[in-house]
Amino acid sequence: MEKKILIFMPSIEGGGVEKNLFLVSNFLIKKFKKVSLITISKNYKKKFNKSIEFISLSSNIWDSFGRKIKYVLALILLIKEIFNNRNLLVFSFQANIYCIIICKLFGVKVISRSNSAPIGWSQNWLKRTIFKIVLNLADKVMVNSLQFKKDLKKEFNVDAICIYNPLNIKEIKQKSKENTRSIFKSKRKLKILNIGRFTEQKDQKTLLKSLNYLKRDLDYEAVLVGKGILKDNLIKYIDENNLKNNIKILNFVDNPYKLIKQTDIFVLSSRFEGLPNVLLEALVLNKFVISSDCPTGPKEILLNGKGGLLFKTGNYKDLVKKILFYDANKNKCNKLLKIAIKNLNRFDYQRNQIKYYDLVKSLL
Repeated sequence: MEKKILIFMPSIEGGGVEKNLFLVSNFLIKKFKKVSLITISKNYKKKFNKSIEFISLSSNIWDSFGRKIKYVLALILLIKEIFNNRNLLVFSFQANIYCIIICKLFGVKVISRSNSAPIGWSQNWLKRTIFKIVLNLADKVMVNSLQFKKDLKKEFNVDAICIYNPLNIKEIKQKSKENTRSIFKSKRKLKILNIGRFTEQKDQKTLLKSLNYLKRDLDYEAVLVGKGILKDNLIKYIDENNLKNNIKILNFVDNPYKLIKQTDIFVLSSRFEGLPNVLLEALVLNKFVISSDCPTGPKEILLNGKGGLLFKTGNYKDLVKKILFYDANKNKCNKLLKIAIKNLNRFDYQRNQIKYYDLVKSLL
């Protein structure tokens, strides 16, 4: 009897991890007879193949609750599912130590997929020790960048498998053609775009500091797209520094590609990542990238600075220098962009989805 593949993703919020979830889930159901998804977030059900079994709570009220509550509820659903059927392979799409522990207690095989660098994990010694022990209990651990793989081995002694995020170039280009209003007011000004959750990790504050500094030297217009707990703080900073004419904030949209298409440069200001999808998407749409040199992903995508500009993480003055360099050296930067685009085949949709298939197949 063939095992059922049970994907564990308690909270779906519409970011890069979720894009991979949609792609991989819809690919796996074409290759295996039984694929189920445990999640408390039901708003995104339409994005999944109808053949995927949705295991969730009957009421939609839980969608509005925080991530921690969703995780607890999802773990309860996981235990219930294991009690009903032990013939499972659990694929934890976001590394969750409780998911691993539950699976191992009941003798169920589990793949743990981690999507953000170890530096972003708890710095508490005890917690990191627990992470190390539990991660090594997983049957397979998967990460999405080569540097991430090295860091995990060095800090946690975990032998992880690296599979890049599947990049569906055809879909990105097609969706970018969708008609939409311009998010920028002027065609003459330098257009700067950032997309991401408004959190400490994404560190849009560093970007705002650089833009505040630049308002004296550069005619620019910037748009930040996202949602999150720091949104009000960012708006306050914009107001206090009289940046309303230069910067505006927009909510997340289902199709970010039509926004990326409108910008001159894309800026990523994160403190840590795994492999930031949005950088790949910007390159697909022929947009120059300036990124923090954070662990992990940007340096790998931008070929250690040969395919874009990297600035010191959290250093707004270095970001200022990089933006001014682009503005003064567009021809040189376009050559870097061409190099980055030429090397995007590493993230090919088909190639990396086959690697997901091989990973799952190895444990069935």
